[in-house]
Amino acid sequence: MTRGIRKQVIPGFGLSMGVTITLLSLIVLIPMASLIINASNMGFVKFVETVTDKRIVSGYMVSFSCALIAAVINAVFGVIIAWVLVRYDFPFKRIVDGMIELPFALPTAVAGIALTSLYSDKGMIGKLFAGWGIKVSYTRIGIIVAMIFIGIPFIVRTIQPVLEDLDVQYENAASMLGASRVKIFFKIIFPEIRPALLTGFGLAFARAVGEYGSVVFIAGNTPFKTEIAPLLIMSKLEQYDYNGANAIALVMLVVSFLILFVINSIQVYTNKFTRE
Repeated sequence: MTRGIRKQVIPGFGLSMGVTITLLSLIVLIPMASLIINASNMGFVKFVETVTDKRIVSGYMVSFSCALIAAVINAVFGVIIAWVLVRYDFPFKRIVDGMIELPFALPTAVAGIALTSLYSDKGMIGKLFAGWGIKVSYTRIGIIVAMIFIGIPFIVRTIQPVLEDLDVQYENAASMLGASRVKIFFKIIFPEIRPALLTGFGLAFARAVGEYGSVVFIAGNTPFKTEIAPLLIMSKLEQYDYNGANAIALVMLVVSFLILFVINSIQVYTNKFTRE
């Protein structure tokens, strides 16, 4: 009887694992495999010519560089927002907390149109920056703004639970021993939220790299300046160049996987270092 219980740790494990693998294969593994197969049909030389085209490389640079900057900004301000929502009580706190989910619920096209009109030279916010000679819409700054908008919930929602479970007694003890607020944050609080911060950073970066709807309107889509890689994929599809679209998507998939692998490796290393 003991052996039977040990083999069947979770009731229905075999069935649930089968469903999990099936869904994972249908939704993730098979589409990725088909992407690789379709890209390989165009031949190695044609593949290299497509993905190394100057316009395509410029699209890669715009997407990845803007996504990285947006993720870093989200990492900083996401910690601040999560800290305020967890540690302070203020009027309409629940409304503010619910607004964090707005980028998830709002259609990306609607967000893109709203951000474009808001940050244009005649928009409510854009005209303020225009007075200082800064143009937001139809520039890379606008792309970063849109990526920040769609990425901030990932940072906040991954850090909030950690801050809620963090025992305040350690902070009070450090304060009584004479530690400054900066030292308390970097020695006590930051090591606890660091794994969650890296997770949120990776999620925000991945979402920003593949974002299309909210970025395409505010980007302006100027070749070699504000043209993002997802837009180039859509252009290839509109031209019925499915192999070219698969090639561009495959490069984005590989680069995104490598970046996420590095982030996860850093997370594992920091967790191991903290435990030791």
